[in-house]
Amino acid sequence: MSDDLTVGLRELAESAEQLPPSSGADVRRLAQRRRGRRRTIAALGGTAAVAAVALTLVLSLGGSGTGRQDMPATRPTGTLMRQPAPDAEVDLSSRLLKAGGRSMPVSSGFVRTPTPTGRMTVISKVVVTMVSGEVVGRPSDLRYKVPWVIRLRADDGRTTAVFGFATDETVPGVYDMTSGWIGLRTVDAKWLYDRLRTGSVVDIEGHAPAVPWAVPSA
Repeated sequence: MSDDLTVGLRELAESAEQLPPSSGADVRRLAQRRRGRRRTIAALGGTAAVAAVALTLVLSLGGSGTGRQDMPATRPTGTLMRQPAPDAEVDLSSRLLKAGGRSMPVSSGFVRTPTPTGRMTVISKVVVTMVSGEVVGRPSDLRYKVPWVIRLRADDGRTTAVFGFATDETVPGVYDMTSGWIGLRTVDAKWLYDRLRTGSVVDIEGHAPAVPWAVPSA
């Protein structure tokens, strides 16, 4: 039996003991009031029971209580790796190499011997080396010294190099006539040689403009 119902019945019993003798009409009125009290107490007890059941259902179904934590719909499966910014960028289409806020004209590979593109890494440097004539757009049976050579390699094994076009300083920015290397004016090649280190990153993009190939006059 609920506490409310017990208290109500006790109050009814106490009031009955204290009532003086009454007429029949008074007794009937008293009986009606008692029945009304019993119905009120029963209704209160039923309402409390319904509220208790509803609260139990809400908690068991994970209602929006303060202690509930919703699980995220999805979880990240990994972290995207961002590539580092390159130390130098070469745009073959505009015949420019950019590094450290400086733009330098270049000569790249001829249409038949294009310069490889993509991300490259500096693997070695040499102050001067001998190359065949085709590297600088000359007959292949000839040999030439070129300075400030920076050798590059891509992850897939392709290679190229940046060098000082000492055989003709007017070629960079005007002609694309190498065997795939990237020629700079000597002063620019020296500046870049001093700036880049082994492991530096160079991005190469675009392609040599499609223009008739011609060797400048010696």
